[in-house]
Amino acid sequence: MIKLAVIGGPVHSGGKKNLIMEYFRHIDRTKIEMHIICNDDSEAVPKEEIESLGGRVFLVPSFKNLSGHTRCLYEIFKREKYDVVHAYNSTMNLFPMYAAKKAGVKVRISESLSMAAKGELKTYIKYMLKPFASMYANYFMSCGEDCGIFQFGQKAFDEGKIAIFKTAINTKFNAYNEQLRNETRKKFGWEDKVVYGFIGRFEPQKNPVFLIDIMGEIKKRQGNAQFVIIGAGSLEHKMKERIRECGIEDSMAWLGRREDIQQFYNAFDAFLLPSIYEGLPVVGLEAQSAGLPMFFSTAITKEASACELGHFISLSDGASRWAEKVIEETAKNMSVRRSHAKEVADAGFDSHTEAVRMQKFYEDAVEEQNRL
Repeated sequence: MIKLAVIGGPVHSGGKKNLIMEYFRHIDRTKIEMHIICNDDSEAVPKEEIESLGGRVFLVPSFKNLSGHTRCLYEIFKREKYDVVHAYNSTMNLFPMYAAKKAGVKVRISESLSMAAKGELKTYIKYMLKPFASMYANYFMSCGEDCGIFQFGQKAFDEGKIAIFKTAINTKFNAYNEQLRNETRKKFGWEDKVVYGFIGRFEPQKNPVFLIDIMGEIKKRQGNAQFVIIGAGSLEHKMKERIRECGIEDSMAWLGRREDIQQFYNAFDAFLLPSIYEGLPVVGLEAQSAGLPMFFSTAITKEASACELGHFISLSDGASRWAEKVIEETAKNMSVRRSHAKEVADAGFDSHTEAVRMQKFYEDAVEEQNRL
């Protein structure tokens, strides 16, 4: 039995939490004992599910208290005697990797899940920590090529030192369900609407104010457009101000933070994600699996397109061009809507398949370290 600690850092609703849990649900728990260590400012730790799967949850001080954070990690690592520590917080992995090495953990995996963009405080932090990204870890992992190169460098990628594990989703669960689509649209009164949606954090990275601009331009061109926004974050006030400025209050469903998002992938006719950067967004893969056209900014890696439903538009094109392209491509798909779960799985994004690969990676790494 391999004893594994997954370092989740701040765990909120969204991609990182979903990714970790998909591995947890599908890994062979008779061979892997999995614990999850989260920051104490986490808002969406699925503690009940983790414990129901035989795991444990530990909370440590947040990144605001780095010395306490690192010390607490070290104490847990020393007490629990893990075989593997796998950290999912990009350049912030420096701290759990240091604590793990100090505690004598043999397999220390640093994984990159995101990139960065100019102007954000956390971007400066990422660039400040990048030179130390490889310190203390002895295995390197990434959700995609671009994220791996960003954190660990081109040389490490060219030398094959970065293991690529694509963002894993449950493609069968996220397959298109026409009955669920019809029920959801009826429940919300969207039967005769063309529904454009967004699910995510209201933070600068996601570019949500520009998202509202796009929706405003769509409404000018399409009277029966319906907009749905799901999530929460620091830019909520600015977004609501822009909604009023665009005059689309009556066409907007503001649904807050939710966990029951599968129904919305089916009910939407298009998903907009004009982010200024991403890793490999889970929502994009889940949406495509459900047969939903995904409109990404060109700042997002092309790896996010798992089938023909992935479309890319430059942020420099402006909201008007976005609206035209979104309306055009959405109309093409509505009459032929079907599940693309198989295509997404075949592209390497299925959690069942990736969990098997991940488990073998852990087993091989432990065996390798035991031979040294």
